[in-house]
Amino acid sequence: MILPKNYLKRLELEQLFDLAKFVVNENFKHHTSSIYPENYENDISSIFQEEMLYFKNAGIFVSKDEDNSIIGSIRVLRWNYKDILPIQKIFGINPLLLNGYDINKSIWHIGRFAIKKGVKDINLFKRLMVCAIAPICQDKNAVAYAECDSKLLRVMLALGIKATPVDKPINYLGSETIPVSMRYKDLIGFYNKNKSLVPVDFLTSTMNSELPKRVVSPVHQYNYSLV
Repeated sequence: MILPKNYLKRLELEQLFDLAKFVVNENFKHHTSSIYPENYENDISSIFQEEMLYFKNAGIFVSKDEDNSIIGSIRVLRWNYKDILPIQKIFGINPLLLNGYDINKSIWHIGRFAIKKGVKDINLFKRLMVCAIAPICQDKNAVAYAECDSKLLRVMLALGIKATPVDKPINYLGSETIPVSMRYKDLIGFYNKNKSLVPVDFLTSTMNSELPKRVVSPVHQYNYSLV
């Protein structure tokens, strides 16, 4: 069977190791010219274990090529208030404290964004981001957190995603990484402008049936990463 080029797919549990390997490898390819630290396999294992923990509350979206290889990825997670989010683990930031302990807000995390080095399709970035923010854009009380490098942050701002830094950057997976927050009002403009890039049936299933019930809200070249 000949697969279409750059097709979207929701990743399954048994493919999480492929995701972890892709994210780590692309980060080091982009930021360190493929010079890997001695313990980079530990990074793959760590991300794999995290995503196994998150999976029941998450949606992972990838773009694949005609050879069924991942060329882009992103993950959205609705926080259950129990699992430790990357923003807590990496930066020691308590999302509840940032929200004034308002549990009426749905809290999300967007991560594992990576695009294969050499791919020059701006719409690939947009399609992946639309998939990730679709459930968030159904809840006006939603807030999302992410850790992204400075290059990605500039691109996001240029494309109309109003991400606000919440702490100082650190070096993580080979790049300067900044924790940011994004609220419904910061994302809805980008979503409405670009949702047509994602097939309606795929987008509908992303918001309603494909993501677990607990996840769905009620009612040129990319040298950057969202971890």
